[in-house]
Amino acid sequence: MRTTKRTFISAALAGAIATTLLIGCNKKGDAISSAEQADKKASIAALGIAETKAIAEEGFIYGLPIVMNYAVMNEFCVDKNSGQYKAPFNQINNEARVFTYKDTSIPTPNSDTPYSILWTDLRAEPIVLSVPTVEKSRYYSVMLCDGNTYNYGYIGSRATGGEAGDYMMVGPDWTGATPPGIKKVFRSSTQFSAVAYRTQLFNPEDMPNVVKIQAGYKVQPLSQYLKQPAPPAPPAVDFPKINKEMVKTGFFDYLAFALQFAPAEPQEKEIRGKLARLGDLAALSQEQKAAVMAGVKEGEAKIKQYLESGQKNINGWKVGSLFGDSAFYNGDWLKRAAAAQAGIYGNDAAEAMYPMTKTLANGEPLDGSKHNYTLTFAAGQFPPVNAFWSVTMYDGKSQLLIKNPINRYLINSPMLPNMKKNPDGSLTLYIQKDNPGADKESNWLPAPDGPIYLVMRLYWPKTEAPSILPPGEGSWKPPGIVKVN
Repeated sequence: MRTTKRTFISAALAGAIATTLLIGCNKKGDAISSAEQADKKASIAALGIAETKAIAEEGFIYGLPIVMNYAVMNEFCVDKNSGQYKAPFNQINNEARVFTYKDTSIPTPNSDTPYSILWTDLRAEPIVLSVPTVEKSRYYSVMLCDGNTYNYGYIGSRATGGEAGDYMMVGPDWTGATPPGIKKVFRSSTQFSAVAYRTQLFNPEDMPNVVKIQAGYKVQPLSQYLKQPAPPAPPAVDFPKINKEMVKTGFFDYLAFALQFAPAEPQEKEIRGKLARLGDLAALSQEQKAAVMAGVKEGEAKIKQYLESGQKNINGWKVGSLFGDSAFYNGDWLKRAAAAQAGIYGNDAAEAMYPMTKTLANGEPLDGSKHNYTLTFAAGQFPPVNAFWSVTMYDGKSQLLIKNPINRYLINSPMLPNMKKNPDGSLTLYIQKDNPGADKESNWLPAPDGPIYLVMRLYWPKTEAPSILPPGEGSWKPPGIVKVN
């Protein structure tokens, strides 16, 4: 998705026009098929320009997270030549490192916790996830996120504790019994599903301990877990490749492909019905095609506007809750699209909060090519968490981590013992592109030579005061960025 993902998203947002919406249509030349095609053409012809634009706009907003997710899945576990390939379906990939500027498939990647990444194919049978015992002092989480970008389950420090256990992921149509030994069953709304493991790293020397924990993350099909014969393999899938040129003309093609593996939930039937009315986009008139492009651009603008104003502005930081399960979104496709655009695969608020900013408190854009900045936490007023917190720097244009001379992408609470506090006990971070000098380097968060995007992460935020919860209404407020004159 960008040649990697950013290229992909920008191309899609710039004006995605589909050549066909529905995949797998009947190509037989019999009378019934001909009649069906005639009916479709008649339906297309009946669509007015305004209605065509409205459907394209709503369809783009609805489909953006789904298509973004497909692109990540394609790069991570389908296309071995993507440059971001991790492992095939149903096989975990453990990263014995944190993400850096070289990781470009996911915008605003976490660089706090080494990832273990898994994509599951749930068509033939459920998948059993096994986790080891993890000490209470070390935070870890296992987030289950399906093709609709719904976080439909958690395992880990907050959700299930640090005890070892076996858990089962099932597809949307699975109806079998829960076998003995399974602590909980998680149901995906799609046949393909992602699992993101986050394991806390205390410092670089701690990596061998993380690797030992990662080795305890086990994945196996249910038949193997039960020591039974495996069911028949599911049909092979011809996954369409992701590239910039195809996306320019095929956004709705990718959406239609992904929806084959996502049975419609009740709240989706209306939008899917609208998309079906467009039928074969190649058969649209030039005016209707222009309306589709205009609708996509309107959708892009609405997503951008939501990110700017759809959350609470606290000292320049956008604070809210963008991520959750199907019930959390409840058909609010704009919120879901904004969440994916802000940083796909984010956690529920109970698991992590993500204050984010590109501006000063007065709305002035942050720009490392023009100014230096500071961020100061008053004594005793660090972000209130049960696990740990961080402040991560991203390029304001790409939302990717930036290359810098000290290979520092964030400052987090485990680093506090090696940082310098002010005489009053407060802590000041120096946010700038150039080294502030040896006396301040321990507190330096290197910035890009251009627009800045900062994201705080509060892992397992406290619920008692002071707290950032409820999102946007909590008693703890992130301090504003200050421009250095």
